Amino acid sequence: MLIGWKTKFKRFFLIFFIFFVAWFVIHTVVIVVDGFTDDLNQADAAVVLGNKVELDGEPSKRLQARLDKAAELYDEGYFDYVIVSGGVGEEGFEEAKVMKNDLVGQGIPTDRIIEDDNGYNTAMTAENSRVIMDQFGLDSVMVITQHFHISRTKLAFKQEGFEEVYSAHAEIFELRDLYSTVREFPAYYKYFLTQ
Repeated sequence: MLIGWKTKFKRFFLIFFIFFVAWFVIHTVVIVVDGFTDDLNQADAAVVLGNKVELDGEPSKRLQARLDKAAELYDEGYFDYVIVSGGVGEEGFEEAKVMKNDLVGQGIPTDRIIEDDNGYNTAMTAENSRVIMDQFGLDSVMVITQHFHISRTKLAFKQEGFEEVYSAHAEIFELRDLYSTVREFPAYYKYFLTQ
C-alpha cells in the first residue's frame, strides 16, 4: 500500500517537473523572440528604461545601447518625445539626467526629452510614464530596453492602461544576458500576478 502511494507520488512529481520545464522553455523562447522582434510603429513617445551609470558618470554599455537605439528611432521619426526613466544608482548619479545629456549630445532637442527620476524599477517607470504622458496629452508609447526585458516591460505598461505599446531592443548582447533571460521567467509572473 505504502509502495503504491510512493510510486504514484513519484509519477505525479515527474509529470509536474516535465510540465514545469516545458512551460519554462516555451515561455523563455517567447520572451527571446518577442524581445528580438522590434514592433516599430508611430508612437507619441518613447520610454527608455534606465540602467547602470559608470563611476566616471558615463552610461554603461547596456544603457548606451538603449540610448543609441532611442536616438536612431527618433531621427527616423518614430516618436516626438523621449521619456528617460531611472533613479539614483549605487554610483551616485541620476540616471535620467545622464540619459538626457547623452541624447542631447546625439542631437535630440532638450525640450523633447522628459526626465523621470523616480523610475527605480519597471513598474515605477510604467506608472510614472502614465502620469507624465497624461500631463502632455500623449497616448501611444514605444518602450526601449534590453531584449529579455521587453515582454515584462510591455506587460507593465499595459497594466497601467496603455493600449498602444510598441517596442525596440537595445542592440547589444552580453553573456550575463543568459542569466537575465532565465530570471525573466519568475519576474514576468510576479508582475502578472501582483501588479
